[in-house]
Amino acid sequence: MDRYARYRRLALERPEDGILRIVFDRPETLNSIDAETHHELVEIWRDVEADPEVAVTIVTGRGRAFSSGGDFAWVERIASDPRERVRAWKEARDLVHRMVDNTKPVVSAINGPAAGAGLVVGLLADVSIAARSAKIVDGHTRLGVAAGDVAVLIWPLLCGLAKARYHLLLCEPLSGEEAERIGLVSLCVDDDRLQETALDVARRLRDGAPCAIRWTKYALDSWLRQALPLFDLSTALEMLGFAGEEVKEGLASWREKRPPRFSRDCPF
Repeated sequence: MDRYARYRRLALERPEDGILRIVFDRPETLNSIDAETHHELVEIWRDVEADPEVAVTIVTGRGRAFSSGGDFAWVERIASDPRERVRAWKEARDLVHRMVDNTKPVVSAINGPAAGAGLVVGLLADVSIAARSAKIVDGHTRLGVAAGDVAVLIWPLLCGLAKARYHLLLCEPLSGEEAERIGLVSLCVDDDRLQETALDVARRLRDGAPCAIRWTKYALDSWLRQALPLFDLSTALEMLGFAGEEVKEGLASWREKRPPRFSRDCPF
């Protein structure tokens, strides 16, 4: 585990031979993503790819949440500091590109709230498993920025354009059951079976024909590679929004626990 010693925000576990479990490990904040967590989430895929002892990866969250999305203090820095904004954009891009190019299967076990960069990993996983109590939401437009991260890349492929439009434009949350029904996740299981189901799927992937599985994964991910320009556009527009006025109202409304009052004026 020496290659993983530098990680502080992500907990790395080896539940069985050939299986690495990546755990969002800030349960006191519902595993929100701050700048350090975001950086580690980008870097971990290089280490996974280079680790000969890892055949399959499981991603989950500690405690009651998978990941509640961006830490508000970090979001405010992105909105106020152009250099932080560019760094966040580059890391968001690297995270998605590295996951798409990762050759080893990834299983996500989505427990509780799942949003933001955590949801990126949850939905990009090769097999995504949600607990019934999971609450999946893309909250970008509620915050006052375009739906970036991986939303425009993956949602239309998984659940179709009509459902993607509905959930991304309105920030309408989904339960684990509804996410499975519309095809956003692979499976939905009872909460008490989530981790064991994820481990069982990981075992089956580990024990299968490694080249056949990896080559199939690589071919399937070509759907995502074709759509990467859409991802780059959406994430650039998200960062443009962080330089505007709407995100200020979005952040203020979150902090004051009230509905946002956005101006109807838009220069676009």
